[in-house]
Amino acid sequence: MDVPNHVAIIMDGNGRWAQKQGLKRSAGHLEGSKTLEKIAIHAKKMGVKVLSVYAFSTDNFKRDKEEVDYLMDLIIKYFNTKFDKLAKNGIKVVVSGRRNNIREDVKQAIETVEEKTKDNKEAILNICFNYGGQEEIIDGAIRLAQDLNKGLKIDNFKREDFYKYLYHDLPPIDLLIRTGGEYRVSNFMLYQMSYSEFYFTNTYFPDFDKSEFNKAIFTFQNRDRRFGGINDKKSS
Repeated sequence: MDVPNHVAIIMDGNGRWAQKQGLKRSAGHLEGSKTLEKIAIHAKKMGVKVLSVYAFSTDNFKRDKEEVDYLMDLIIKYFNTKFDKLAKNGIKVVVSGRRNNIREDVKQAIETVEEKTKDNKEAILNICFNYGGQEEIIDGAIRLAQDLNKGLKIDNFKREDFYKYLYHDLPPIDLLIRTGGEYRVSNFMLYQMSYSEFYFTNTYFPDFDKSEFNKAIFTFQNRDRRFGGINDKKSS
């Protein structure tokens, strides 16, 4: 059966996982980072070409300063300690999101991991950090407008053509997974998920292991994807 080409995960429930065990929310974020490394490698071995994950949204800056600062430090630690294993598995790391209002040391960590993994070809891990789906569309529209001012002709401009104006030119999302028991997309990769299949689970992300990921893939493989048309084999 087909394996989805592009899987996206809203990694929800880290803080609640920690609180349930009497720990600080930061402990859940740390455990979630360990889970991400395992899932990224497992997904690549299954044949998933692109894995996009929601690490930090533009709205997460509304959280307590202590938690925000911890998350900023964690992204630096993650890139400094985890990317070697990802790189050895042929995974290219890219980061989607705005960079104009994040700490300089965080920005440098992002640029370093992108540079060191840029030639990897087997899979892509797209980490959405300081990211918002509406903001991505706005920023893409601004870049398109700049090209229009330079003489770009858009008489035959198609929706597929807009992908190159997003933060990264990645394929459409086939499967969106949200952990943690919530049932919303939370401003995540809105343009890319126009025909995505959705999979929601109550499992908190730190507990979202390989078997949980496999359940999501199995569910996807049994969906009837028609993209607005009709699947003659399944409708007969």
